[in-house]
Amino acid sequence: MKNLKIIYTLFTCLIMLSCSDDFVNVDSEDTNSENFFNTEKDYQDALVAAYDYLQTTSKFVQYAEIASDNTLCGGESATDSPYIQQIDDMIHSAVGQSDGGLRTMWQWMYEAVNRCNYIMEFQDKLEEFPSKTSVLAQTRFLRAFYYFQLVKWWGDVPLAIDKRIQFGDQFNIDRTPKAEVYALIESDLIFAANNLSYVQTQTGRITKGAAEALLGKVYLYQDKFPESATVLEKLINEGPHRLLTRVEYPDMFERYNENNVESVFEIQYSDVDGGSFDCFQCLEGNYAAYFNGPRGFVDSTGKFDTGYSFNVITQEVVDAFEPGDLRYETSILDMEQYIADNPGSSWDPTQGYEQTGYFNRKIMARKGDLNIGDAALTNPDNYRAIRFADVLLMAAEALNRGGISDARAQDYLNDVRFRAMLPDVATSGSNLTSDIWKERRVELVGEGHRFFDLVRTGRAAQEIDGFQAGKHELFPIPIEEIILTGNRWDNNPGY
Repeated sequence: MKNLKIIYTLFTCLIMLSCSDDFVNVDSEDTNSENFFNTEKDYQDALVAAYDYLQTTSKFVQYAEIASDNTLCGGESATDSPYIQQIDDMIHSAVGQSDGGLRTMWQWMYEAVNRCNYIMEFQDKLEEFPSKTSVLAQTRFLRAFYYFQLVKWWGDVPLAIDKRIQFGDQFNIDRTPKAEVYALIESDLIFAANNLSYVQTQTGRITKGAAEALLGKVYLYQDKFPESATVLEKLINEGPHRLLTRVEYPDMFERYNENNVESVFEIQYSDVDGGSFDCFQCLEGNYAAYFNGPRGFVDSTGKFDTGYSFNVITQEVVDAFEPGDLRYETSILDMEQYIADNPGSSWDPTQGYEQTGYFNRKIMARKGDLNIGDAALTNPDNYRAIRFADVLLMAAEALNRGGISDARAQDYLNDVRFRAMLPDVATSGSNLTSDIWKERRVELVGEGHRFFDLVRTGRAAQEIDGFQAGKHELFPIPIEEIILTGNRWDNNPGY
């Protein structure tokens, strides 16, 4: 977090161990975790540590987009990052996802959940302090967000509430049915929404709007359409957010327009050198931005940086945009057109794998950062995790699929289309549903939503090459995690 990082205190280990042998029994220089929460500052520092793992989710965005029909893995060659290539080809398994793959994502989310539960476990140690309710509300939002990632990717997952998962618990803790995980997520988000304001004094802090938007999304993922419509329309009617205008929209994803009025929930990054390729969870920067950029790219305008050519946009996505759609040039970097429009620019497509000539312009490295350390790891561009356009389209879908009001669904859909300089849609029923889904694809392309949209609506098998119904809706639990339980867990179906 740009502002939150100022006060960041990293808890590298929340579980403090001791030895009984006198000859190794030395005083620790670290504060014992059981004796930590004694001041308001302690709670605030712990909260910032819980925020920190939001930054790791750039990998989730990249992997989810590659798993969909929006992009190809790309990279340098067919053997570059094989764990991602496997996800792109729908041949991933429980084995071979350890070094940089799915296992790191599983571990990071549970480390994040543990940081949240650390606060909740000691929530009453200091009975009252001015920011207590706000601290707990933010903590519970973060816990809900992390569990939402876990349940989206893996379904039934171990659930710990208000206590840390400690070493040795793996032999006793089981996977919890996803309905129970969703119930906790809902409870946490309702608490956050009821106890936060729409505007925070510090950039990057969770707001009431973020909680309502995520709650609406969580309901939608469960086909709870009336609940989703209610909370999303409350945000639409009472919240401070709006769509950027046609004039404003081309700057939506630029660094100078971060945390704008359309951004409901935004993950903050900085160009501080804080990690390495061996410690992605330590990064302060958004590594996905550089990974998405084209290899061997020279931009005569000085706007864009080169990259590693991952997450390559497909021709199918390009063809999904209607003629005259304002969003196309903001979403897609068409290399052939860009080079023609900007003499002196160049690109070598032979340096990359599966190159189509199209790249994700939304999440692509811009120049102008401090270039501290490795430029691939210190990109400061924020990720707009939930935008108001997403809120409008989710509300439209809930209203339509829930049989509540096609008229209001049309209004929200057409608000998004009007901004894109496209004509209104006048359909209803299932035709309106299809129109909403089409709009979600082009509005949110490159932002990591498409795969899960296809899965939750039962369309993945017909849209994604290699997708097997009954298997690929979920990802495999890494084999190492199953071994750690004493092989007590069954993996997800098909793995």
